[in-house]
Amino acid sequence: MYKVISESRGVRRSFSISLGLAEGFGPEGKIHDEFEVVEMTLAWMKGRAAEGKPFLTGTVGTGTVVYAWPEGPGKAGGGSESSVEFRGEVSPLYNADLPDGEVAELLNELASVLGVELGQTRIYVAYRDEVWILQREESVTPTGEKV
Repeated sequence: MYKVISESRGVRRSFSISLGLAEGFGPEGKIHDEFEVVEMTLAWMKGRAAEGKPFLTGTVGTGTVVYAWPEGPGKAGGGSESSVEFRGEVSPLYNADLPDGEVAELLNELASVLGVELGQTRIYVAYRDEVWILQREESVTPTGEKV
């Protein structure tokens, strides 16, 4: 039998970080795997824990992102690539007092670590009922979008 841990109930504060696993395009591109993401995420957590700083725990899972873009009247391009998502809940047991703004900063920090290591242009972040997109500075997407 299991019992509810006292102080473990709280408001649900879900988060996710999603990004591609393909670094570059075509034959020169490199495909990363989820195990690299697990190691990077764990190193980030352990570094913060060793400094006595808060961190977020979660689950790493893989999928396939599918996308399209317009290419003029009656035309469109599209593609797909392997992707990874780090998702979880802010723990009411360990991080109940962590303000939402600090959670967002932690998500952006980890997303940036993953994005740099995986060579990504964009990273998609969600927290509670908000979503935002991070784009590497000085970068241009394949469709020409800049920050």
